[in-house]
Amino acid sequence: MFDRTAMIMADQATKRHVLSARPHARTAPERPPRLRGDATRRLVVAALRRLADRLEPGRVTTSATAS
Repeated sequence: MFDRTAMIMADQATKRHVLSARPHARTAPERPPRLRGDATRRLVVAALRRLADRLEPGRVTTSATAS
């Protein structure tokens, strides 16, 4: 059977969804980006560099010369 309540609820949900995209719809204000100090940035860079040096293989040395 066809349920009228489901149709009404679906219509209301669709209207709320469509009307929320209008220019005058309420929006949450954007938060300003957190400012990170230079010391924190340098610490992160140093840690990542040490990790990269540890993970990447070193230069391969060979005893025989290639010809």
